[in-house]
Amino acid sequence: MKLFNLLKSFQRDEDGAVTVDWVVLTAAIVGLGIAVLTTVGGATDDYADEIGSHLSAQGIKTTY
Repeated sequence: MKLFNLLKSFQRDEDGAVTVDWVVLTAAIVGLGIAVLTTVGGATDDYADEIGSHLSAQGIKTTY
């Protein structure tokens, strides 16, 4: 009977439900961040290379 009462109180206890919600929400945010980084990452590298080559082509004026 004691085990049955323990299971009933475990079923009614809702303290862990909030934790599960936060874990699911955090996992969704992390997954979305990874998806955005993989989508945008390649284009960002290309733009960085273009900017680097443009800056390398610029000369420095030493006289005014």
